[in-house]
Amino acid sequence: MKKLLIVILVMVLTSCATSPTGRKQLILIGDQQMNQMGITAFQQMKTSQKVSNSRQKQDYVECVSYAIINALPEQWRQQNWEVVVFEDDSANAFALPGGKIGVHTGLLKIAETPSQLATVLGHEVAHVLSRHGSERVSIQLAAQAGLQVADIMSRQKVQDSKERQMLMTGLGLGAQVGVMLPFSRDHEKEADRLGLYLMAAAGFDPTHSIKLWQNMDKASGGKRPPEFLSTHPEPQNRIAKLTKFMGKALEYEKQAKSQGLNPQCRI
Repeated sequence: MKKLLIVILVMVLTSCATSPTGRKQLILIGDQQMNQMGITAFQQMKTSQKVSNSRQKQDYVECVSYAIINALPEQWRQQNWEVVVFEDDSANAFALPGGKIGVHTGLLKIAETPSQLATVLGHEVAHVLSRHGSERVSIQLAAQAGLQVADIMSRQKVQDSKERQMLMTGLGLGAQVGVMLPFSRDHEKEADRLGLYLMAAAGFDPTHSIKLWQNMDKASGGKRPPEFLSTHPEPQNRIAKLTKFMGKALEYEKQAKSQGLNPQCRI
């Protein structure tokens, strides 16, 4: 048990990183490994899910995606990015480590303008730039290691198997609600902020982000879990946060326009 505790302590002390917004992170997984995981997962998605055969939709989503990609820092811009539109009615999109972007056709019904679509794609790309996937995996690994320590301690102190199982169940719930969800909400807030800046720096109108989340709220029909047990902020709270950062985002858009960045994406 002492050796395991030492290993966990060393992992934590030597694996600290900082996100683009200055938040401290626990990163136990290397970028190369995460990139390979993202590439493998994306390949599986392309074989298990229906890829859209609409050249019009594919060109439109690529136009918005690559406008954002071309505005990224060089180390990210030079990745071999791939954009795929999937035939799926859900209003969803994602970006994976390794330069992979997926968009569901259902999102194109909610995101009514290129700037609204850029809001979502900027948000998803921001998750990748902020290494949120690696952080989530790292937290899970650390939580599992902590549960192993608790299990060893419970075996020493609690002989009854039912009581020991109760202890493990309680710690598992604590790891989920007390640790995992707060970090996930931080990820969402961070991606909202950075994503807003990314889409504006690409020349899109950041004010369209407000309408996008209003559309999302309307499309949900009020069927949302309470925010304290949700990894995604309530739309109104999300809009309030975006409004807070709108001034800086508009400055990024102005700079982009002065550099001739004015994406002409049409569906």
